[in-house]
Amino acid sequence: MRGLKLIERFKGTQVHALDSPDSSVVNSSGSSSTADKVGNRRVKFTGSKLKSNKACSVSGAKTLIPFGLPRTDLLEPPIEPHLKPIQLVETLSDLYCRFESCLESEKSLIYIEQFSILSCLGDPKLLRRCLRAARQHASDVHSKVVLSAWLRYERREHELDGVSAMDCSRLAFECPKVNLVSGYDPNSIYDHCNCYQECTRSIDSQISKVNEVLTLEEDSDIYFCVGNEEISCIRSKIAALSSPFKAMLYGSFMESRSCKIDFSQNGISVEGMRALDLYSRNRRVDLFSLEVVLELLSCANRFCCEEMKSACDIHLASLVSCIEDTLVLIEYGLEERANVLVASCLQVFLRELPGSLHNPKVMKIFCSFEARKRLASAGNDSFFLYYFLSQVAMEDNLASNTTVMLLERLRECATEKWQKVLAWHQLGCVLLERREYGSAQCCFEEATEAGHVYSLAGIARSLYKQGKKYSAFRLMSSLISEFKTVGWMYQERSLYNVGNNKIADLNTATELDPTLPFPYKYRAVLKAEENQTRAAISEIDRIIGFKLAPDCLELRAWFFIAIEDYESALRDVRALLTLEPNYRMLNEQVSADNLVELLNHTVQQGNQADCWMQLYDRWSCVDDIGSLAVIHQMLVNDPGKSILRFRQSLLLLRLNCQKAAMRCLRLACNLSSSEHEKLVYEGWILYDTGHCEEALARAEKSILIQRSFEAFFLKAYTLADSSLDSESSSYVIQLLEEALRCPSDGLRKGQALNNLGTIYVDCGKLDQAANCYMNALEIKHTRAHQGLARVYFLRNQRKAAYDEMSKLIEKAQNNASAYEKRSEYCDREMAKNDLNMATELDPLRTYPYRYRAAVLMDDQKETDAMEELSKAIAFKPDLQMLHLRAAFYESIGDLNSALRDCEAALCLEPSHIDTLDLYNRARGCATHPQEM
Repeated sequence: MRGLKLIERFKGTQVHALDSPDSSVVNSSGSSSTADKVGNRRVKFTGSKLKSNKACSVSGAKTLIPFGLPRTDLLEPPIEPHLKPIQLVETLSDLYCRFESCLESEKSLIYIEQFSILSCLGDPKLLRRCLRAARQHASDVHSKVVLSAWLRYERREHELDGVSAMDCSRLAFECPKVNLVSGYDPNSIYDHCNCYQECTRSIDSQISKVNEVLTLEEDSDIYFCVGNEEISCIRSKIAALSSPFKAMLYGSFMESRSCKIDFSQNGISVEGMRALDLYSRNRRVDLFSLEVVLELLSCANRFCCEEMKSACDIHLASLVSCIEDTLVLIEYGLEERANVLVASCLQVFLRELPGSLHNPKVMKIFCSFEARKRLASAGNDSFFLYYFLSQVAMEDNLASNTTVMLLERLRECATEKWQKVLAWHQLGCVLLERREYGSAQCCFEEATEAGHVYSLAGIARSLYKQGKKYSAFRLMSSLISEFKTVGWMYQERSLYNVGNNKIADLNTATELDPTLPFPYKYRAVLKAEENQTRAAISEIDRIIGFKLAPDCLELRAWFFIAIEDYESALRDVRALLTLEPNYRMLNEQVSADNLVELLNHTVQQGNQADCWMQLYDRWSCVDDIGSLAVIHQMLVNDPGKSILRFRQSLLLLRLNCQKAAMRCLRLACNLSSSEHEKLVYEGWILYDTGHCEEALARAEKSILIQRSFEAFFLKAYTLADSSLDSESSSYVIQLLEEALRCPSDGLRKGQALNNLGTIYVDCGKLDQAANCYMNALEIKHTRAHQGLARVYFLRNQRKAAYDEMSKLIEKAQNNASAYEKRSEYCDREMAKNDLNMATELDPLRTYPYRYRAAVLMDDQKETDAMEELSKAIAFKPDLQMLHLRAAFYESIGDLNSALRDCEAALCLEPSHIDTLDLYNRARGCATHPQEM
């Protein structure tokens, strides 16, 4: 390990824990929250519906089989509602080139295009960076409002207690007030807003200023009559408000020669006319009531008073807060075309998502064709807006009428080719879910016509659903023969194939893209149908080992039930509920919670103290799914325990389930019993969403309130992630030592010792590092074997290092990373075997591909080296692999391919120094080939 930032906080054996185990037992149900995913498909089953769970006896688990055997003919993968370019690397390269050459005003839109393309990769951090960059380059108020709300939604701040929609995060680029200021400042993304600075002027002082203005007013020379009232005004001041007023008071109209003007028929009240006079003198509207400002806005539109309209617009926008008031104000804004007011109202609606999605009055503003036209008239309809709204709607309910209407509006807003493709394809996915197969086919055909090859899979599925299986098969076969094949093509064709050919297609799909879950699921169910249940479990284990998903866990749980291994089934269902608390099983007929209750009768249940012991055991053998299951059981016994939610979140991060992890972190924050504890959880939320400076501030504030293990650990981790020079390393060591002096349990202290050992290794203090690792191993921090192996290697004890990693492999259930690390401590042939095993266990790990490619390149097998990298890049376009392939291309003189890979890599990480150097060097050689 080269630094603390590379310590596997998410992959280490021990993760964050707070207090000592609590042996008390509380009988109550655990809380849960919705975590539905777009395109998620439940496993389908045969059999009748499950009757009331209460009717089941203690031996009722044995009766579950008739209700829930999965069937291969009911399995099918979803058509993903994302753009999936056939040539992703080329697409990313083109995006980077267009970004480098475009105008500033176009950059925000290009980042949203990048967001839409990278959505198929499912990397939340990458997508969040796209949204941040889009917001950074947004210049108009509307775009700022939409993108800021989108960022807030991605963090799910609405799930935090005590946080209102319009609360400011203190970051300027997300501040509701800053969003309403037009203009572009690329550095504002790093600034803090001024929301928390107290305003020095009180209402009383404002009133006194009004009185002062009234007493110091100039002599009036004209009167405006409204009803029986005469309002004294200054002719020149009123005339200065607009050209129509100037023409009326100084032109050829009779009013220019009159000292009294009847204004009764102009739709303005006495109070409004007085406000107009006062505004003409001091150019302020913040002294008037809401009703009067609305009247001034109407008057400004009637008499073309642009400056007054802008002042009213901005002031009214600042008054928008709750949804009830906003629903009223937006009607005024739309009627008077007050763009900033409408944007401010939209901001409230968008920051209230997903709640506002279920408010019919709010949706009425967005959903219909006429509603969009009204928004457009006020400058507040855009592709950004409807893209955001439709994504939220699809996550909430893929098949709802609201989702369909929002996608139709998205299609109407689409102007560029990629926008039209996205709108048509997503609408096709929704209509397919709604079983409107003919309409879905038409949408997919439109997307295909615009160049989206993946939409052909949607056409094939629509044909299949309409009983045209052979047409679907022919379509997919022609696609495979025409284009460079990728995994999803064979996966889709397998649905329309039969017998051995179907299995051959599924195997090819896995070979091309081992991350596709459907082939594993189908092969597993097929084996179960052939009464090879243990082989079915082994098959589904292959995907669960590196890509955890609720439907795969459900499938494995049923296989365990089939062989009466109820303890393992219960473990999987508990882990499933951790990922998705409201998950329903048996064709969504029964909640997973009910199955847990039923299985509890067949498995001996321990108290909270027993659970802590089980948790230590599971953690010591790096059994993450087992650890999740134990924590879920502990939360049922004690649902208010924030430490358990916290520990849950860090296990989920280690399993790369980031959305579920962040949900658990938010629950921990909500359940925290003290301010210092809550600050720590807030700090981790900020850290995991890319706000290291704010995370550090939370840690320091928590330490000021109470010195705790977690606060010191958070501070040490955050500092180490930002920089790790010799000075900061010494400070991080001090912080970790302070953390170890604070009360905590053995699991947590093992993590701190492991981290401390890594820092000592980086500083060259191998003896101190070895002591840390050995102390960690004494308290069952199994991952410390990896650090100790590193120490042995640096001492030139390669055999000892290899043996140490072998111990980790023997103990750890999840050991792909251990095989990868052990490869560093053996000869080339043994290293190759270890890396092949690592790839088999987890094909998403990129180091084995890079190592094998480098070896092939050293052996002058350039074509094989390129192929080794290319087959992995096809399903995981990783920065490091793209950089390495670019370097290989440069070395053989293929500069165009080298530039393409560099551009794709820089699209993923624009500031990667090594790739930038390589890109500039290759570009220079391409420009001046004679210098090569």
